[in-house]
Amino acid sequence: KRQVLAFAIRHLGAAAGVEVTASHNPPRDNGYKVYLGDGSQIVPPADAEIAAEIQAITSLKDVNRPDTGWETLDDTVLSAYLARTDAVLSPTSPRTARTVYTAMHGVGKDTLLAAFARAGFPEPTLVAEQADPDPDFPTVAFPNPEEPGAMDLAFAKARATTPTPDLVIANDPDADRCAVAVNTGTDWRMLRGDEVGALLAAHLVRRGAQGTFAESIVSSSLLGRIAEKANLPYEETLTGFKWIARVEGLRYGYEEALGYCVDPDGVRDKDGITAALLITELASVLKEQNRTLLDLLDDLAVEHGLHATDQLSVRVQDLSLIADAMRRLREQPPTELAGLPVTKAEDLTRGTDTLPPTDGLRYTLTGARVIVRPSGTEPKLKCYLEVVIPVQNHADLPTARARATELLTSIKRDLSSAAGI
Repeated sequence: KRQVLAFAIRHLGAAAGVEVTASHNPPRDNGYKVYLGDGSQIVPPADAEIAAEIQAITSLKDVNRPDTGWETLDDTVLSAYLARTDAVLSPTSPRTARTVYTAMHGVGKDTLLAAFARAGFPEPTLVAEQADPDPDFPTVAFPNPEEPGAMDLAFAKARATTPTPDLVIANDPDADRCAVAVNTGTDWRMLRGDEVGALLAAHLVRRGAQGTFAESIVSSSLLGRIAEKANLPYEETLTGFKWIARVEGLRYGYEEALGYCVDPDGVRDKDGITAALLITELASVLKEQNRTLLDLLDDLAVEHGLHATDQLSVRVQDLSLIADAMRRLREQPPTELAGLPVTKAEDLTRGTDTLPPTDGLRYTLTGARVIVRPSGTEPKLKCYLEVVIPVQNHADLPTARARATELLTSIKRDLSSAAGI
């Protein structure tokens, strides 16, 4: 479990940590994640220095492999992590929300159940077919809650569960991401990562949280509005928790790809277990008021404007298609999308006043924003879209949502054409 590793580095005073995981990628993939002694993922120049050391090895026979000096950890570290999760919740908060949970064939089940039991929440109803680790991920094409079809079994379990649960919660296989779905009254709907990010931020503000709120540039600008209204510091970073976790004075950080850091002093990375605890606490608070997460999202839209986000994500077999699309956009940047003029076009390879260089493009439009970048972990070109619609009152929300959907659909179409994808 990735968050337990990130916790253990700081807890044990280790110099570094390594995790081998496919995370949310296909079963044939593998991943190698490295953390430094501060408990955060590596950033330049450490990544290049490690790669150089690897390249310098000419034979495995030359690699020193000591037979002594190893210590295999027991469950003491996990127990310390679970004890730390208690601090995420308010001591006096209600614990009434009922959940359906899927571990997505990963390692999250036992830790999440233990954390929920410690907190006093009702025991989650498990999606049995996905509850235990299975590296073949037999029930999903991709073990990522964001992918189409990945949540089908969880929704079926929720529909069959009596009484009706308040939430569906999913972790990805290494349990660092947290997906949340709610009942709309007619069926279940996945909340976008930006929606959960705003909900957790609003909950922490109401609880009096102090410190910096941070997010990556591809996430919704609503977090900045919430922080500004609460007179809290706010920062944007490059994509990835390796950057978010390094924000000075961080109190809360999130990324639209279902990643939330709600206890940065304990885990300097996204953590799907503590995020699940906090969103279930919020659902419990609202349940006591006969309200839901959707009601709070409506309130935030009226208070700050409707911030609607979407993504155009293109998976490719040939990586040159991604390079071609980025080159096409650089050589012929769009001057308008969905009829909205592009007021600013930024090539992020040059960096900005607040961001180091990265392979990405950012377009600012009148009432909208688009960021295009190659995925850092998958063979995808990812385009992040946001439109902001002013809302006067709750009665205006249906019209605002219809307008937002129309704009996002048009931006997708025009951007796809401009990029040649």
